[in-house]
Amino acid sequence: MDKNLVVGAGFSGAVIANLIAEKLGEKVLVIDKKEHIAGNSYDYTDENGIKIHKYGSHIFHTNSEKVWSYFKKFGDLNTYMHRVIAVIDGIETTIPFNLNTLYDVFPETLAKRLEEKLLKSFEYNKKVPILEFQKQADADLKFLAQYVYEKVFLHYTNKQWGTSPEDVDGAVTARVPVYISCDDRYFQDKYQGIPTCGYTRVVEKMLKHPNIEVKLNTDYKVVKGDFKRIFYTGSIDEFFDYKFGMLPYRSVNFKLELHNHPYYQSNAVVNYPCNYDFTRIHEYKYYLNDISEKTVIAKEYSEAFELGKNERYYPIPKDENIELYNKYLEEAKKLENVYFLGRLGDYKYYNMDQAIGRAIELFEEVCQ
Repeated sequence: MDKNLVVGAGFSGAVIANLIAEKLGEKVLVIDKKEHIAGNSYDYTDENGIKIHKYGSHIFHTNSEKVWSYFKKFGDLNTYMHRVIAVIDGIETTIPFNLNTLYDVFPETLAKRLEEKLLKSFEYNKKVPILEFQKQADADLKFLAQYVYEKVFLHYTNKQWGTSPEDVDGAVTARVPVYISCDDRYFQDKYQGIPTCGYTRVVEKMLKHPNIEVKLNTDYKVVKGDFKRIFYTGSIDEFFDYKFGMLPYRSVNFKLELHNHPYYQSNAVVNYPCNYDFTRIHEYKYYLNDISEKTVIAKEYSEAFELGKNERYYPIPKDENIELYNKYLEEAKKLENVYFLGRLGDYKYYNMDQAIGRAIELFEEVCQ
């Protein structure tokens, strides 16, 4: 009995399957309910020669040498560094809100005064979560904090999470801080890029091993067999048939549009924090500099997850949700040789590099 079962063919499942097959020489059956591999990182080239990220923009970034070295084995990456534009009061400017943003949205004299006060109050290159940033005594900085809160965070958070920033976990609001810097990049990680072959091809290479068998359109509950280990990347509450209740998630609906001109907008991602009912627009051809006379955009609409209607995207890190997850975690500890990982298995808001790092760590923990 040297066969392992991996449920889910996204990055978490593909990485641990690859490591077991390659390093242990054991057989692995990888199954996925979807009709394709790569999970929510799935991409494809459309009839216009544009690489489409089906489930929204995915940018690989990491500070981990281990994760970067592992990822690079399966595909070359370009040197794309992600920048996000937001439309604030009709003006396109940089997000996160930084020192450059001041000069985009305010008159120069006011921007200069605010910059000087920010540099006196905070270290340069410091990232300040918005709810912390609001605790200012100075009148000018109080004004700035309120402006950023309303124009950048309040309405966007309402759309994205269905609640106000105060009701969202600090780990979420900290992802888009006020940045005391002139660095316009969305991420400051040492390594950043998009695989030139696409994410689907990277996952395909991870799974292309004589010891790995992949079955798509396959539900875990119909799989029979005696497995040495089971690695489950699906939702942990679903595994236990929701015995303690359903874990809440946010979902996303992407509406693709084809336009008959080379570009639709000035940047790969443009956020609309205060306007419209979508949160942002993705324009995919920027990522790999695809050449086409046409362009494809996706308008992103956030919505509540409903079983059978849409996909789970973002765990909602509230205290009561973590408490519910911990009940499932205690159940999981009672199982022998069954392991949970990934954004759904761990109920954590993982980036791609974190999901890969977690899979590598779990392999090292239980398989060596």
